[in-house]
Amino acid sequence: MRLLKLVFDFYINASIHVAFSVFAFLRITEIYFDLPNNLNLNYFIFFGTITGYNFVKYAGVAKLHHRSLTKDLKAIQIFSFISFLALGYFAYQISLKTLFVTLPFTLLTVLYAVPFFSGFDKNLRQISYLKILVVAFVWAGFTVLLPVLDFGEEVSFNIILLMLQRFLIVVVLILPFDIRDVKYDAISLQTIPRKIGIEKTKKLGLMLLVFCLLLEYLISTSSLSKTPFMIFFFLTIIFLMRTKSEQSKYYCSFWVEALPIMWCLVLLGFHNF
Repeated sequence: MRLLKLVFDFYINASIHVAFSVFAFLRITEIYFDLPNNLNLNYFIFFGTITGYNFVKYAGVAKLHHRSLTKDLKAIQIFSFISFLALGYFAYQISLKTLFVTLPFTLLTVLYAVPFFSGFDKNLRQISYLKILVVAFVWAGFTVLLPVLDFGEEVSFNIILLMLQRFLIVVVLILPFDIRDVKYDAISLQTIPRKIGIEKTKKLGLMLLVFCLLLEYLISTSSLSKTPFMIFFFLTIIFLMRTKSEQSKYYCSFWVEALPIMWCLVLLGFHNF
């Protein structure tokens, strides 16, 4: 039992779970627009997510405690390095045009962790409201824009609508994390729950989800896509409304981040039925 918990904690802490969430969003885009399952691109984004998230989460910690790293953090560092090598391999397999598209999103990821504001002591993560917008924009770019442009499709109105919907969905999925962290964030970090309160944050998330529902019916896709989205829609509302500042260890880090994976699995089920 203890071994299973160690493996599960590593799965969460090494950003493998969040990488599957990003991968799920990518597959949803491919299904919505009937794009081929480009394995090289999918693996590139999967390993890029692990590399990027672990860089953001642990770069500062490793710098401060490099001589006294715990075994868990050392294992994550090794895994992150292996993921980085895999990222490099799959980057070599995709086109230069696609790699060029990734540059602004990659730069935002780096600036999210590396200080460059106010005398180089602030990063994007520490600037009020930018944190949630940057993460949502990067996720939308990698999981909607990148696969479409890689296939050679033009950016149509449909794609813009899906990118906007994806951006708003990611914003909503981040809100439970911000509610969880409201007790620990610095006062200077004006997250949405700290600024307007937890209950108003939930109402904001609900309004954004309703707008996402309207967008779903504006996006021209197969009717088979609508029911899986409705399941995702109601599950997200339940998890958002049940979010508290005092929550179980895995409420956000596993269950909330699993929502895109559930959506993708249901969508695949409907399309393969």
